Amino acid sequence: MDPTHVPALARFVFNPLTHQLSRLPVPDIARNPVLGRHLGLLTQADRGHGHGHGPPDRFAVADLQEGNRMLRFLSEKGKWENVAVSPCQLPSARQMEIDQEALVFRGRLWWVDVTWGAVSADPFSDRPELSFVELPSGSVLPEGAQVEALRRGSLLPDAEGNVWWREAPVRYRRVGVSEGRLRYVEVSQKEPFLLSSFVLDNDGSGWTLERRVALSELRAGGGYPWLHIPEGKTPQIGLLDPLNANVVYLTVDKEVLVVVDMDRKEVIGRSLYETDVSYIPCVLPPWIGSSQIPSAGKKDAETNKTLSDVLVRSKIP
Repeated sequence: MDPTHVPALARFVFNPLTHQLSRLPVPDIARNPVLGRHLGLLTQADRGHGHGHGPPDRFAVADLQEGNRMLRFLSEKGKWENVAVSPCQLPSARQMEIDQEALVFRGRLWWVDVTWGAVSADPFSDRPELSFVELPSGSVLPEGAQVEALRRGSLLPDAEGNVWWREAPVRYRRVGVSEGRLRYVEVSQKEPFLLSSFVLDNDGSGWTLERRVALSELRAGGGYPWLHIPEGKTPQIGLLDPLNANVVYLTVDKEVLVVVDMDRKEVIGRSLYETDVSYIPCVLPPWIGSSQIPSAGKKDAETNKTLSDVLVRSKIP
């Protein structure tokens, strides 16, 4: 196998209710080999005037690149472009290690380093400006903590014999949007397994601790007893409930999904967790079932296709 070969990928914007697909053009892989690792999608209504909340008339797909660059696709242009971004003042010279999915908050895309903080930008801007928010002071880890955790962790091969690392800070920390605000949740890796939830202040200058509960001491609620945590295992954060800031989904021993209400200090649900695939919370707006994916009318933007159209075509030699 050629180590320099980058497999071609087809990328689509998808409406899950109408099943409409918009195929993005193929980017210049030779110049942008890491495209897609942390792509974010942001829509905009009324061209940004009046902060429209209806069906969007354009969208942007973007990914941060090294050297203060952003690779983005704007629907009205119908092509990928590599644009300069205005850097922000960081607390130190360390490099960010993006390690979770991109987020949408306050009309910007956010990229997260769970050991340090989050950086955001408006991908629609002619020259996007980066803005940085550091994690709560007690949660910032030393530079290289993620790499060190991987170095000391256990090697777990997948079905094809490739090596993947499982134990890293990203398993015990997560930034997400819940009840319309940006939140950071972490769980300590030792008894009594403190689960802490912080909310970003309205001015974006810092974080406020909202809730903290000891998982080992939770009382059972709704008939769901708290599970025994095997020695050497730590509950891991699955996702934040996007509609209820009190609720956090945790995985225990990578086999059980546990739902915790931090305000009630109760376990309110559990189910078997039989996959290593991460879940991404999503809130669908009321207009999505009747809206069309914006298009600039380019030949390579296949916005009139449905999921079934693409699946049928893919089976034809």
